[in-house]
Amino acid sequence: MKVDLVIVGGGLGGCAAALSACASGLRVYMTEETDWIGGQATSQGVPPDEHKWIEQFGCTMRYRTYRNKIRDTYHKTLNVRKSSSNFNPGNGLVSNICHDPRISLHVLNEMLMPYILTNQLQISLNTQIISVQKLEKTIHEMTFENTVTSEKVHVTAPYFIDATESGDVLPLADIEYVTGAESQAETGEPHALEKYNPLDIQAFTYVLAMEYREGENHIIPEPDMYEFWREFHPDIWPNKYLSFFAPHPITKEKRKYTLFREEDGFPLWEYRRIFAKEQFDSLYHAGDITLMNWPQNDYFLGNIYDVSEEDKEKHINLAKQLSLSLLYWLQTEAPRADGGKGYPGLKLRKDIFSTKDGLAKSPYIRESRRIKAEYTIVEQDVSPDFDNGKTGKKYHDRVGIGSYSIDLHPSKAGRNYLDIKALPYHIPLGALLPKKLDNVLAGCKNIGTTHITNGCYRLHPTEWNIGEACGALIAFCIKQNTKPKTVRENEDLLAAFQACLRKDGFELEWPKEFY
Repeated sequence: MKVDLVIVGGGLGGCAAALSACASGLRVYMTEETDWIGGQATSQGVPPDEHKWIEQFGCTMRYRTYRNKIRDTYHKTLNVRKSSSNFNPGNGLVSNICHDPRISLHVLNEMLMPYILTNQLQISLNTQIISVQKLEKTIHEMTFENTVTSEKVHVTAPYFIDATESGDVLPLADIEYVTGAESQAETGEPHALEKYNPLDIQAFTYVLAMEYREGENHIIPEPDMYEFWREFHPDIWPNKYLSFFAPHPITKEKRKYTLFREEDGFPLWEYRRIFAKEQFDSLYHAGDITLMNWPQNDYFLGNIYDVSEEDKEKHINLAKQLSLSLLYWLQTEAPRADGGKGYPGLKLRKDIFSTKDGLAKSPYIRESRRIKAEYTIVEQDVSPDFDNGKTGKKYHDRVGIGSYSIDLHPSKAGRNYLDIKALPYHIPLGALLPKKLDNVLAGCKNIGTTHITNGCYRLHPTEWNIGEACGALIAFCIKQNTKPKTVRENEDLLAAFQACLRKDGFELEWPKEFY
């Protein structure tokens, strides 16, 4: 097969890249390891983590279309009691648009459908990359394998995007990359380690969905490793892991959590609730639904990339057992405000992810392999301690904007949370470009950030912007008969490319009131 662009990975970055490239007339081949596109929003079960201005500004036009279509789908398919432009389906605390991952899947497929129908875009699900052919500083061909049928396909193209969740193209293509936490000597970052630790990688999480049906009994069979997780007490944790206590992400002090709001503590149930029953009229008695992505099911005992297949499977199984054990603990042993134990009405909703075990199709990966880029974003670029303005460093080659705190979860090296302020930031084009290859772009969480700045550049709107900018840049390069690095280095080409981005609905600056 020969196409204009190969996108490896069908997450939010990959989908955004496909939308942008196809809108410019390119023929695109996109692969996805699971049978769902959408990545963290769908197969990983993480509702959008967004900044507080997202309803007004701070994302691309296509990302805003995606959000609007999510709300439109609820209004079209369910009897919403009170319609509003800012409708939040789950009334979740983490986002203004906490919603069922199947809605995101539907919307993304709908947005891509015009290009699929004409065969301009071909998506291969259940497909993973197995090899790469290079010629000097250029990738020539990639080989993929269908994990269900074992069928292989060889694809050639002038350009490739690595939009995988873990930067899977990088080792196969011998692209220089970093894992873990850099040292202060390397980056000058105040919160960096004294010594580089490639294994200091944030926890990953296996999400599951639960419905609460009070008065009913939906207790699952006791998980195989329940006793292990029931007794597990990490050094960095104030109590046993399966409890309602965890370190406060900012202060590290002992923080109390509860399941529901009527108790004294932070209500976990509302945090990522994706269906709030009081907002809908239905003859069927449905309960509230939430997604379990909490401090208590972050897994940090080992990594699942750059390890043997045996270790990968071991840690995937342990992480799944952790989430199922937390559910079983909640059903049977969790202390209630009335003095009782357990919430047997918690029902594992296997249908939401369409998996046998009820867990998400793939783990939520917070921290990927990261390219050694033309430009690496460091803490000083986004920290209020280094900039007196209202935004972080305003790069000359910016291709978008975003905002989130530096939010690092407990790591596989035994480090606790790091949650510190970050200014609203810009996305530099240089961070998307590997140093030593000319026709590959980073289109997901694998861009040139550090361990520290990954904590604010890894969220949904930013990943989308990164992917969409990659698709737009490749279309621009093909049209102008130039190369990505040349666009960045040539003042006139860069200005022309940024003008194209603005015309296409990208925001390259924060509003004037920020300055």
